Amino acid sequence: MGYKDIIRQVLNFMHLDLTKNLEYDRLTKSIMKRTIHEDSNCIDIGCHKGEILDGILRLAPQGSHFGFEPIPSLYDRLKEKYLSRATIFPYALADESGKASFQYVKNAPAYSGLQKRQYAVENPDIEEINVELRPLDEVIPEDTKIDFVKIDVEGGEFGVLKGGQKLLSKNKPTIIFECGMGASDYYGTEPCELFDFLTKEIGLNVSLLKAYLNNDQPLNRDEFKRHFNDNKEYYFVAHR
Repeated sequence: MGYKDIIRQVLNFMHLDLTKNLEYDRLTKSIMKRTIHEDSNCIDIGCHKGEILDGILRLAPQGSHFGFEPIPSLYDRLKEKYLSRATIFPYALADESGKASFQYVKNAPAYSGLQKRQYAVENPDIEEINVELRPLDEVIPEDTKIDFVKIDVEGGEFGVLKGGQKLLSKNKPTIIFECGMGASDYYGTEPCELFDFLTKEIGLNVSLLKAYLNNDQPLNRDEFKRHFNDNKEYYFVAHR
């Protein structure tokens, strides 16, 4: 574990939200503690270094877990790290199978994705790599019950959701996802279409993370659109 990761864990533990992303990390972990049980089955999409997957394994040691990470160097490390504890795939999830160019931001890998987008880093060093696209419904066994999903794919979340429509509508898991202007719009995402997909096709409500933890009323269509467009809040939870 690196120095920055240790600092992040300490700040999360002390509830010191020095940045918006640190707040989202803390709230995500709180939602995981509330919704994941010992035998829950979970999916981490955009696994990166495995911080969320580590939490999943602690909370659900008896579950079956899946991680997706298309950056080859990160995938190799994750596969070695988790061995038999989780199944790691090298795919970029989308709504269809195929091959695609992937924008690997070498000096800020967490911003990598299928499309170029706005980057909160000066002089992004981008290498285009080829990745395999797969829909979630083609990868996860149909008889596997899924209880929790985390999606962090830098704007491509609607494609991920559409590619998993059968799995998600059948299981109705808790889904934490990032979404908003500066990333999702580069994929042509319309907020009302995404909201309608989650609420009407999948059958879930959509809330801000803090509102969900406070048991507040879920967002309506106009509220979600406003948050998407002003981008002051860009992490959401879809839930029953």
